[in-house]
Amino acid sequence: MPVMRAGRPFLFSQQHKIMKRLRWQILVVAVTLVIVALLLLSQQPVTTITLPEAAPGGIYTEALIGSMGRLNPMLDWNNSADRDVNRLIFSGLVKFDSRGLPQPDLVESWGVSADGKVYNFSLRPNAQWHDGAPVSSDDVLYTIEVIKSPGSLFPQDIKDLWSQIQVKRLDDKTFQFTLPEPFAPFLDYVTFGILPKHLLEAVPADQLPTAEFNLKPVGTGPYKFQELLVSGGQITGVVLSANQDYYLGAPFVEQVVFRYYPNAAAALDAYRQGEVLGISQLTQDVLEAALAEPGLSVYTSRLPQTGLIFLNQNNPSVGFLQDVNVRRALMLGVNRTAIVSHILKGQAIIADSPILPGSWAYYEGIEKFPYDPEAAVQLLNKEGYIFTAGSSIRSKDGQPLSFTMIHPEDAVHTQIAQAIQADWALIGVQVNLLAVPYDSLVNEFLSTRNYEAALADLNTSRTPDPDPYLFWHQAEATGGQNYSQWDNRTASEFLETARTTADFNDRVRLYRNFQVIFARELPSLLLYYPVYSYGVDAQVQGVQVAPMYDVSDRLALIREWYLVTRRTLEEQTEAAPTTTP
Repeated sequence: MPVMRAGRPFLFSQQHKIMKRLRWQILVVAVTLVIVALLLLSQQPVTTITLPEAAPGGIYTEALIGSMGRLNPMLDWNNSADRDVNRLIFSGLVKFDSRGLPQPDLVESWGVSADGKVYNFSLRPNAQWHDGAPVSSDDVLYTIEVIKSPGSLFPQDIKDLWSQIQVKRLDDKTFQFTLPEPFAPFLDYVTFGILPKHLLEAVPADQLPTAEFNLKPVGTGPYKFQELLVSGGQITGVVLSANQDYYLGAPFVEQVVFRYYPNAAAALDAYRQGEVLGISQLTQDVLEAALAEPGLSVYTSRLPQTGLIFLNQNNPSVGFLQDVNVRRALMLGVNRTAIVSHILKGQAIIADSPILPGSWAYYEGIEKFPYDPEAAVQLLNKEGYIFTAGSSIRSKDGQPLSFTMIHPEDAVHTQIAQAIQADWALIGVQVNLLAVPYDSLVNEFLSTRNYEAALADLNTSRTPDPDPYLFWHQAEATGGQNYSQWDNRTASEFLETARTTADFNDRVRLYRNFQVIFARELPSLLLYYPVYSYGVDAQVQGVQVAPMYDVSDRLALIREWYLVTRRTLEEQTEAAPTTTP
């Protein structure tokens, strides 16, 4: 018995130790199961999906309005259809982005001296001509000599500018320009397409317009000339192929075909027939029909133009135009929204600054002038312009608020002039209209300052730098393009300094100050910025819209357009659904 009693405690002790070990094992297993369960509950399932990615290939065909002249950037100044094609074949030293800021193109970098007069440029080491020859400084110097030659179609002021600049070759890939004085907008003048010296140096400058090169061009751009399309002895199109050696990388679209059409209506019909995928310009007469096309994407961009009314502030017969409150009343009395909506069919943006919106120099905080005839009436009353008995025209000291506004004789400008005439009649201002050809308006009236008011357009194409000096500086009032003869010394000083300083932030500040003064003084009345509409089929992807400084800018990013996609695999996690109690 004692043995049994003695044995029980022993057996109990062994069982106790065994159970103790089991409890720990069970606890470890239980904790592990809980952790695994929590991990399973929190884990997100992984799924594999395919994503479309741009791939090389495809043919993009665009309808160009106009006809081909010569595929040479020295000769395309007056032919927008040629500039569209040349935009893809040739490259400039510098290009500009949508805000008007300079970016490297054929050059990889440049530097400016502290005094703003010396520019050093370095060409991209991998830039080459479509025939495989390397691009060199000699090509740049040769092209500048062509620009200055009588055979080029560049405007005389550009030829004169380059005649004053010292051009120096430093080595095969670097060169230097020395200006006679600082000129901040200078980079506007180095966007011209570079020509290959090795192919053209044997051609006399006066024979360049008839050179065979103009029909078989060789450039450095993203696309190479392939062939001309000819029908019935007439050139009907141009075929370009992707430049696989382009210094910024080959474009996705393998081939670009331009076909020529006489007008937008014919181009739209070609789209409907499946002949083209894009239309270079959708004019007002076809815009509504184009918008109704289900597969056509319509893109709209601001043009580098401003519709405005010049007010002659130095004409004694209309001395009241020197009164800033009269000018403000006239501004408030124009229903610009109605003009844009009804006459321009929405193809314009209301203007409020002499610097284009979208530009780096445009000041968002500039004073705006909504249509407010009541405020206009109050201003005229305040200045003492009242109605006399039996008259519908306001007057002061015997001088009526009456003047003549000349305008272009085309239908659209005539309608705009008539709308303004009716608006101003409502506030007691009489306007007599005189329609003239546009050339006559500029040469016989504006240039001679022989006018009272003039409805006109300012065109600043191919000048991305916002410098408004030519139109508003005192020095341009006589013989220049300051047609309103605005004489404001403070504003002129801002413009002088802004075009000579190399500091970007200083230029932003100076142009902001100028715009503030312009809105306060209203030397002329800004009306609208026209817009440009073009169409591209929805199957063309990667198309982007940006403010234009030339209509060919719509093709500035064509290297990123694509028609073909490939599928790429990507793992994607999806959150597990959760429930709420």
